[in-house]
Amino acid sequence: MVDWRADPPSPSSTLRITRFHIARPQRKATCLNAAARSADKPHYSKADSMKIKDLLKKKRTISCEFFPPREADGIPNVMRAVQRVSAFNPDYVSVTYGAGGSTRAFTEEITTRVKQEADLEVMAHLTCVGQTSEEIHHVLERLDEAGIENVIALRGDPPRGETDFVPVEGGFQHATDLIEHIREHFTFGIAGACYPEGHVESVNMDSDLDYVKQKVDLGADFLVTQLFYDNRHFYDFMERAEKAGIDVPIVPGVLPILSAAQIRRFTSLCGATIPEDLDQRLDQFYDDDNAARDLGIEYATQQVQDLWDNGVPGVHFYVLNRSYAVSRILKNLALDGHTGDPSNTLGGPAR
Repeated sequence: MVDWRADPPSPSSTLRITRFHIARPQRKATCLNAAARSADKPHYSKADSMKIKDLLKKKRTISCEFFPPREADGIPNVMRAVQRVSAFNPDYVSVTYGAGGSTRAFTEEITTRVKQEADLEVMAHLTCVGQTSEEIHHVLERLDEAGIENVIALRGDPPRGETDFVPVEGGFQHATDLIEHIREHFTFGIAGACYPEGHVESVNMDSDLDYVKQKVDLGADFLVTQLFYDNRHFYDFMERAEKAGIDVPIVPGVLPILSAAQIRRFTSLCGATIPEDLDQRLDQFYDDDNAARDLGIEYATQQVQDLWDNGVPGVHFYVLNRSYAVSRILKNLALDGHTGDPSNTLGGPAR
């Protein structure tokens, strides 16, 4: 497997924060909306706009991602996690389709309930997995009728137990097909995915970036990255994206570590890498999830602070329905408009 990691940065281009290296770019991250770069304080009202692409023109965003449960009786737990995070005034939340698209009905229900009950802007995930184009069209119609204005269009992972993605007969083959269909038939704001270290199925980094460019050309309004733990990968991706003519906002996705085993499994599946110094620390806490979670909070706080200092248009947290870590991180960061409501405890943190 090709190793796409860049050469180690020189000491002059690397910022050491406590025990970790968080790579700084040689210059400010590019491909950022000019208004987002200059906005120091929130000046946006939810009543102004419901499309995330418009929000990104007005401010830098904090957003959180949740996933649907396997069974319907787990939906209240997801809603409680959303409510806890809502104390920090996220600009929007997203709801995934679950592994292999197996929980898409719950995605629709949670997306609609968050929109109606939590007073949050919401972005629905939509994948090509296990559905014909006609079935996906009907999902989009229902989301539209429910007042949802934002979707992120993904190809999706193969169903559990399968290694290759094979579209159903009459289905979409690629995320680009889905984006094109949405843009042609609906007025949703559309997000696409991108991969700072390359998609695990990509032949090389250039072809991977070509696919990302196609998404933008076909109608993606902004991009959200896959998780990464070395900011250098994100900054390098931003440089390459700018050279490729990708001029939409690119929002970094951050997954706080909850356990050593879990994050090593995740990164092995998606092709992301763990910096050596962080990996060594994880070795110390392999059998102690609480200590690993605290390490993850410390590391993510530093990682996000560095991204924020370098002008990213927003940060998208992968919450995994466990609000405690993200809540701690946002408390640590104390970003304007996202410092939290201490009165919103709802029975204590969901760890």
